[in-house]
Amino acid sequence: MNRTAAITGIGVVAPGGIGREAFWELLTAGRTATRRITLFDPTKFRSRIAAEVDFDPKEAGLSAQQARRMDRAAQFATVCTREAVADSGVDLGELEPERIAVSIGSAVGCTMGLEEEYAVLADEGRRWLVDHTYGVPHLYGYMVPSTLAAEVAWEVAAEGPTALVSTGCTSGLDAVGHGAALIEEGTADVVLVGATDAPLSPITSACFDAIRATSPNNDDAEHASRPFDAKRDGFVLGEGAAVLVLEDTEAARRRGARIYATISGFASRSNAFHMTGLKPDGREMAEAIRVALDRARIDPSEVDYINAHGSGTKQNDRHETAAFKRALGQHAYEVPVSSIKSMVGHSLGAIGSIEVAACALALDRQVVPPTANLHNADPTCDLDYVPLTAREHDMRVVLSVGSGFGGFQSAMVLSRA
Repeated sequence: MNRTAAITGIGVVAPGGIGREAFWELLTAGRTATRRITLFDPTKFRSRIAAEVDFDPKEAGLSAQQARRMDRAAQFATVCTREAVADSGVDLGELEPERIAVSIGSAVGCTMGLEEEYAVLADEGRRWLVDHTYGVPHLYGYMVPSTLAAEVAWEVAAEGPTALVSTGCTSGLDAVGHGAALIEEGTADVVLVGATDAPLSPITSACFDAIRATSPNNDDAEHASRPFDAKRDGFVLGEGAAVLVLEDTEAARRRGARIYATISGFASRSNAFHMTGLKPDGREMAEAIRVALDRARIDPSEVDYINAHGSGTKQNDRHETAAFKRALGQHAYEVPVSSIKSMVGHSLGAIGSIEVAACALALDRQVVPPTANLHNADPTCDLDYVPLTAREHDMRVVLSVGSGFGGFQSAMVLSRA
């Protein structure tokens, strides 16, 4: 019996609002959540802007002990998990715990917890040898990225396969792909999939400043993230998380679940070329798209919408445009494409799952989110990038792609149930 993975629950913590509906409202309104950084003093940095989440652990339903124990990224994932499970309506208590699995992605793990603790242990960097006696009991958990997946597993009492996927900026897509494979092969009946990152800290800003990847447009933070625009000058950091409930499609139908979308195909490739560089022809991303479509048994001409990686760097946007043309041929000029990073920033490993959530909602509601801030199209990016305004559109097949440092390229095909 062929099994396919269906998305039956969605939970989102994103800049601009907590929860699935607040996220979707921001996207369809074409609003941006980018602003000057408030989580620390960014004065000394080249790029002083980000897309922050207005998040209070207590208001989000976490206990004082959970807030103390968890890094901000783990808090995001836990809140998303609760929303996704409630949205799905699945009674996890009726399942064998060994049949519940977890697949969570993250690019940088517990960055904020680690940096905060290092500052304490090193006396704000004054001591080369840190004093471990000042460390909190949960410091080891901050050092181990798999803590993020473990927190989700504990939240739902999952005793099946539990994994942390860390493949840079494709982590979110890859974690969903891994979870879908667990459903397809029959290893699990329900999988909590998604990704989380809370990277907004001085060390992260310093790293991206060093390679000049982030936008220095500090005087106009609201319009700094400009994918595919001729005046784009780098991406805007973000934070957030999304968790999805995956079930076998037929089982979900039998219990009368609402199915947002099914995951029809997934593939990933590497360019084996450069840590940050991309070849201009887009061959590796095009190959990931081709294989994902083949696995879904879907012709390129059937793609109705593309959710682009769309980071807002000149190199990435041109690379993607070439990949779409290479993979879809003439149809690339006919299909709407957009980047939600223009509104919620680039939350590194988390963004792939946040974008899958956006794709599932787009299929469910038949609306394409826009590319905000796209006023002056780059002539080399000559596709339909849905500038400024959301668009009602008949969709049955959606393609979401990701591109990450290290040369990772991933593609996922979602279909309307």
